[in-house]
Amino acid sequence: MKNNLSNGTKLILLHPYIQKQGGSKSLKLLAFISFFTLVFLLTLIYTRESITKGTSISVSTISASFRSSPPLPKSVVRALVHYASNSNNTDRMSNTDIKQISDVLKQCPHPCNFLVFGLTPETLLWKALNHNGRTVFIDENRYYAAYIEEKYPEIEAYDVQYSTKLSETKELIASVKDQVHNECRPVQNLLFSECKLGLNDLPNQLYEVEWDVILVDGPRGYWPEAPGRTAAIFTASVLARSKKGGNPKTHVFVHDFNMKVDRVTSDEFLCKENLVKSKDMLGHFVLERMETSSTQFCRNHPTSSGAASTS
Repeated sequence: MKNNLSNGTKLILLHPYIQKQGGSKSLKLLAFISFFTLVFLLTLIYTRESITKGTSISVSTISASFRSSPPLPKSVVRALVHYASNSNNTDRMSNTDIKQISDVLKQCPHPCNFLVFGLTPETLLWKALNHNGRTVFIDENRYYAAYIEEKYPEIEAYDVQYSTKLSETKELIASVKDQVHNECRPVQNLLFSECKLGLNDLPNQLYEVEWDVILVDGPRGYWPEAPGRTAAIFTASVLARSKKGGNPKTHVFVHDFNMKVDRVTSDEFLCKENLVKSKDMLGHFVLERMETSSTQFCRNHPTSSGAASTS
């Protein structure tokens, strides 16, 4: 009996007394328990392997996706860093005005040609928002333009010499009216123009570009001897109307549109009928390409004291 007890499982399976008393029911119960235990162990092992394997695949997939994602362009990174660090700059454009320009750039046919008069706190932002397009900046300060290009090689900037003065705005507008059939036509190649308000000393290739968006945010115009923006607004209006191909429409934005002199100049050359929206300090015009024989900037000529309506 002692030997039988020490055999454990043998006693249960082979002893004649147990077989008689337990019969087939004990065998079935043991088989069921053994089978259940085996299934449980196999399931546990399989589940652990699956979890480990799945986790490994997930981590690998995520890591691979990070590795395959292209990094942000340098222009975007610099713009974000610069604009965030200068968020308290009082000279910067309002968020409302920036959004108006940004929305147009998003809808612009690609690649988008964007001309900006003035190097401002938003310079890097404009370059970044027009990613994959061409953004050109025009400024009256040759030293600052050179500095910006050296510090930010991705910026394309040129300097231009303005011969105008803010105090002469009325006389300059009058001179255009006198020569609107000749040197100051609304459709012409400004490179060969003798119009006082036409900028003809830009790089030659810029006169051949079909500009989709033009922003006038310079030059300075806050005191009588400052250049003012009359020449920039006139030049923008001629470039927009003289397009030979591409999109026949050009969006022209004038910042500081709340200033009377800029509003009057815009009324003369960009025209009230082309004003899409005026909000905060930004005027938004949409100009269409004109025939080469055109000799009138506006269909309904504004009065000298007229001011564009706001919305």
